[in-house]
Amino acid sequence: MVIRELTLDDLDACLDLADSRNWGREERKWRFLLEVGEGYGITDSAGDLVATTILTRYGSGAAAVSMVLVAERYGRQGLGGRIMGHVMERAGGATVFLNATSMGRPVYERLGFRVTGGAAMHVGVFTGRAAGASRVAVPGDLKEIAALDAEVVGADRSETLTRYTGFAEEIRVIDDGREIIGYAGMWRNLTNTVVGPVIAADAAAARALIADLASRAGRPVRVEVGEDRPELAAWLDGHGVTAGMRTSDMVLGDGPLPGDRSRLFAPIMSALG
Repeated sequence: MVIRELTLDDLDACLDLADSRNWGREERKWRFLLEVGEGYGITDSAGDLVATTILTRYGSGAAAVSMVLVAERYGRQGLGGRIMGHVMERAGGATVFLNATSMGRPVYERLGFRVTGGAAMHVGVFTGRAAGASRVAVPGDLKEIAALDAEVVGADRSETLTRYTGFAEEIRVIDDGREIIGYAGMWRNLTNTVVGPVIAADAAAARALIADLASRAGRPVRVEVGEDRPELAAWLDGHGVTAGMRTSDMVLGDGPLPGDRSRLFAPIMSALG
């Protein structure tokens, strides 16, 4: 069984594999990730896709690993470690990071990843009101949004953000009259609308951006909040968006994540940081 590159022609097979592992058939999410990243998979002798992962590069300095899946019948046979080794090699000298479930965390620790923090998925119908502190982003804002994002994340995500503008339901920005100091977006998934990313100058601006988006979603929302944001977590809990599954943020090796993470309040999605 050889590792090969995945394309959009493999989308249905990816969805079948995800469904078999109780991940759901998140077609929009998989399509977006395959468009912005490099998908890799392993096919068995019967022609079935039995392992996947996606590597998303942010310039040459950072890369996210996501959608690491192995068919249940091939569990504990080394396929996960093998496909992870492939993408780690493909990443070259970039800082590689990922978000891990409790089941996946030991596997990644054996590969040299270490935990940098934890996060909780807050889900529910937002019961608060719009803050009225932001405005809808326009195409002319993208360059400034990308520059702010690169400063906070420490890597060039402009290509991903360009595609995100067509993927998101809405993107909003906060400016101080001179420049954009925060932005956030939301995108529609199977049963909820994910609010992310959220980048803001402070916690008050982050809450305002989330409120302005979540109040317009018209359905349950999901916000992935780091454990180092207890005040934001409590605010969401108090407005109907309560904490659920917890995951671990991990990075390969001993180096720190780049950028100014103090202004990153929620990722685009756990798969992308």
